[in-house]
Amino acid sequence: MDINIQNKKIELIQWLSTLNDESIIEKVMKLRESEKTDWWKEISNEEKKSIEKGIQDADSGKLRSHSEAKKIYEKWL
Repeated sequence: MDINIQNKKIELIQWLSTLNDESIIEKVMKLRESEKTDWWKEISNEEKKSIEKGIQDADSGKLRSHSEAKKIYEKWL
């Protein structure tokens, strides 16, 4: 992650830790709540179908062990 963004995060954490104004804290909390997004709504239909198929496969016992999966995908790991 970019060092600049990390520095900004640290600066915000330090500022928040010293903050006593409850109205500002409430505003920050509201901003935080408004920023929460459901990742399911953000992914493509193709990704959703793939996840749903994976769940169906798992439910029906069509699973592979971790070691088998590593062998199959080792060239990308």
